[in-house]
Amino acid sequence: MNGITLLSAHTKDLGGGFHVRRSLPSLPKPAVGPFVFFDHFGPVDASDVHDVRPHPHIGLATVTYLFQGAMMHRDSIGAVQRIEPGAVNLMVAGSGVVHSERMPDDLRGRVDVRHGLQLWLALPEADEEIDACFSHTAAEAIPQVDLGGGVTARVLMGRAFGVASPVPQRSETLYVDLAFAPGAALALPALAPEQALYAVDQAFVLDGEPVPAQTMAVLPAGAGARLQAPVGARIAVVGGAPLGHRFMWWNFVSSRKERIVQAADDWAAQRFAQVPGETEFIPLPDKRPA
Repeated sequence: MNGITLLSAHTKDLGGGFHVRRSLPSLPKPAVGPFVFFDHFGPVDASDVHDVRPHPHIGLATVTYLFQGAMMHRDSIGAVQRIEPGAVNLMVAGSGVVHSERMPDDLRGRVDVRHGLQLWLALPEADEEIDACFSHTAAEAIPQVDLGGGVTARVLMGRAFGVASPVPQRSETLYVDLAFAPGAALALPALAPEQALYAVDQAFVLDGEPVPAQTMAVLPAGAGARLQAPVGARIAVVGGAPLGHRFMWWNFVSSRKERIVQAADDWAAQRFAQVPGETEFIPLPDKRPA
């Protein structure tokens, strides 16, 4: 497919039966630009899904974006934020943070379909040990562009199609939500040094070849592509400038393997700061990093 790499998602259980489809990291692509994790969850009846209990991160930033439903974010630096469709939550873990993601209290016991993406960004080496921080950008603050022909783009991070997202970034980052009406097509330019396309809900056609739903297509470096959506589609575009190799284990990312070992020891000894009001936590996996 003209140098395009297709990545099929594999299913992961985050605990309590909360399953995600994970496209990154994957062989042969551990990352696309700064993106080192790509999780797609739902659509699922969230009333049957357990909350994600407090757990730690270092050396990365989490980006949460919902298509349906709602989640309540709480973290160890004191941020408490409800996220709803169209908004962007960005949590920079830096030297260490703990957070939980739970169903909002007003939705408990009700049918609530949850559907969205949670991605991880590696941080530049100089930022891996900065203080943790959190930012929420409301849906109405995210720029949307009508590209014509039945295609609209919401620029979640970075710059594309003549607009720039207000969501902070620590390295060159591209994150765009494309919506295609049935039969719509788009000549997608090379928006970043590396970029990939993820079929959220429907298959689409990429340079004349089909891409199945819930599949990631990684484009050759510096390349654009021709997209067609015969029955309509939602396509997430991610990418940016690569940051080099990162070690990854459980919820930790770092350019130094020994830093991940230290973080594992710290979590096992409960030396991370706690999330105010939380009493539960996800324990460290039995198999420790070497």
